[in-house]
Amino acid sequence: MNETKLKIGEFSQLMQVTVKTLRHYEQIGILKPCEVDPWTGYRHYKLSQMQQLETIRHLKEVGFSLEEIRDMMDSHSPVPDIGQLESKIRACEEELKILRNRRKRLRQMLDSQRKLDSMDKISIQSLPEIIVASHRETIPNREALGPLCVNVIGPEMQRLGCKCPPPGYSFTIEHDKEYSPTGIDIEYCEQVEEMGKDSGIIQFKKLEAVPSAVCCKHHGPYNRFHQSYAEVFKYIEKEGYHIVGPPRCCYIDGIWNQEDPEKWLSIIQVPVEK
Repeated sequence: MNETKLKIGEFSQLMQVTVKTLRHYEQIGILKPCEVDPWTGYRHYKLSQMQQLETIRHLKEVGFSLEEIRDMMDSHSPVPDIGQLESKIRACEEELKILRNRRKRLRQMLDSQRKLDSMDKISIQSLPEIIVASHRETIPNREALGPLCVNVIGPEMQRLGCKCPPPGYSFTIEHDKEYSPTGIDIEYCEQVEEMGKDSGIIQFKKLEAVPSAVCCKHHGPYNRFHQSYAEVFKYIEKEGYHIVGPPRCCYIDGIWNQEDPEKWLSIIQVPVEK
């Protein structure tokens, strides 16, 4: 009795898989036609190969790669052993951890964005004349500012007897003329009640009042500052303002009181005039 054989197109239609996929499976040696006509090149498949294709499809669905499936087929054992299954389960658990962490961060970003959408993000404010204690240094990135304040600037201001009026006002000014991936030339300023005696770390100076500044609230980590800067300068251009001083970045909430970077709040302040 002749065994029923199907042409590749018939096999493709019945099994709902593309001819392209079948040719790929043949090429990598995972599912070869039972017969190839030497004259026409037509490929034929046996009915029993339907189950073989179903096995391949099922193993792909549970995470086995084509290479792993081919190795199983070559060993004449299309069913994974206990060790292989345990390995796949461990891989799934690792992927779940990554996905849960990703979901958490996406929810945090969503909450942050909702806060931005529900508040007046950009406003025009005046900045009063103040006395500041300042420290200028090149740091590798903005994230290095927190440890610098805690370990160097703060102790030195305390040693000098600096008194800061409540609620407290601190900000940075970046002095780089262009972006540098190797460091940021940054000046940290914190408002104090009176001029003090300069030291090797802290210098005191008076900053003039700023009649008008475009202020933009930035929620989230510092590596996304560029997004808020883009919004600020778009607003400045749209409203016909001119920049008359270096931008300040004021820090309200950060690593010192919020572990979650998505809850950090900073305010970008750009002195302007019409």
